[in-house]
Amino acid sequence: MENQTTILYVDDESINIYLFRRLMSRFNYNILTAESGEEGLEIMHGTPSIPLIISDMRMPGMNGVEFITLAKKISPATVCFLLTSYDITPDISKAMENKLVSRYIRKPFDQHQMHDFIRESINHS
Repeated sequence: MENQTTILYVDDESINIYLFRRLMSRFNYNILTAESGEEGLEIMHGTPSIPLIISDMRMPGMNGVEFITLAKKISPATVCFLLTSYDITPDISKAMENKLVSRYIRKPFDQHQMHDFIRESINHS
């Protein structure tokens, strides 16, 4: 059996978590979810070898860039995507320039394109 790629998906809206799981389940990923950056960091401490994080940008408490900055301290090799309904902000641009974030994806995303992004990132990490 092929090893499943583990993805940590972080979003403060439970409907988005549900939709991500539902849309991506057909691709046989092991999907872990968190509803906040803080919860995502707890998961990272318990499972530090997660190869890919997909995080919403706008969340209460800590935004996606703040979360990814802390997650990368736990697992520097983890590939990180930011997902947002909004345009690129200066924070997102800086995170991409500094190679903290590999990809910025607009909501709503296309499931096949997301799958391609994930495969491409995992194969090059």
